[in-house]
Amino acid sequence: MLRFVIYRAISAIPVLIVVSLVCFLLMWIVPGDVASEIAGADATPQQIVQIRANLGLDRPLFERAVDWYWNLLHGDLGRSYLLNRNVTDAVMERLPVTLSLAGLALALAIALGILLGVLAAVNHNRFLDQAAMTLALLGLSMPDFWFGLMLIVLFAVQLGWLPTGGFVSPSEDLIGWARSMTLPALTLAFTQMGVIARMTRSSMLDALGQDYVRTAKAKGLSAGQIVFVHALRNALIPIVTVTGVMTGVLIGGAVVVETVYSLPGSGRLIVGAIQRRDYPIIQGGLLLTATIFVFVNIVVDVLYGLLDPRVRHGR
Repeated sequence: MLRFVIYRAISAIPVLIVVSLVCFLLMWIVPGDVASEIAGADATPQQIVQIRANLGLDRPLFERAVDWYWNLLHGDLGRSYLLNRNVTDAVMERLPVTLSLAGLALALAIALGILLGVLAAVNHNRFLDQAAMTLALLGLSMPDFWFGLMLIVLFAVQLGWLPTGGFVSPSEDLIGWARSMTLPALTLAFTQMGVIARMTRSSMLDALGQDYVRTAKAKGLSAGQIVFVHALRNALIPIVTVTGVMTGVLIGGAVVVETVYSLPGSGRLIVGAIQRRDYPIIQGGLLLTATIFVFVNIVVDVLYGLLDPRVRHGR
């Protein structure tokens, strides 16, 4: 298993190199000029040229690429043009908000999705099956921003149970943090819950039709043991695959949810940087996000080995 983890970690390096190259090139291809943004509407052409020279934007693309990778090898993602701060510090300051939102949403989506999927599979072609799949389809069809606004209207405005937005650090007030993250996490989790529910139902139906399930029934095992001990474990591998891919979707979807609930996450930081052409923030934020996604996929591969001995032994 250790050799497998090392192999997957090494194989992720070329992926991150390609991602970093795409991040660099994409930022210099898109239209717009950060020097004009910094100078303001009343700036003269000479002032804009001077700002471009100060930022090194007038240098050839190849030289800027060499500097980008040299700094990257030293763990330096650059300095924000507009914030005048180190990119790593600016992104890492907001990254915990995004990761806590995506983590809570992922936990809710997995718990609710597996519960609905198992319930639908056990009650195949019955009312509970249809009801669970209808709820899953509703989650897949509903836009995040609209569902978030509806939750605000119901739970914050009408009932007054939860805040309409904002963020409370868990180090300051753990209860306040839970209250501030409940609605955003539910909003982000609801759409992904539908994906997991449908995948769980399909995998469980296949597992429940296998010979080992019939053998377990013949041995007199209870329905709970058959479903949760035998069938569900064998049905988890495709669910784990979907969950790994979903992590990237949740981090990307957090941008919309952070905007709706006014959360100071890295997603809003990157969106603001895109609007104002703050290239170092965009590059650093995208690269850190890609690194997290690659790490999650390595964890998913390790989970394969824990769930399936054939993977663990390299077969």
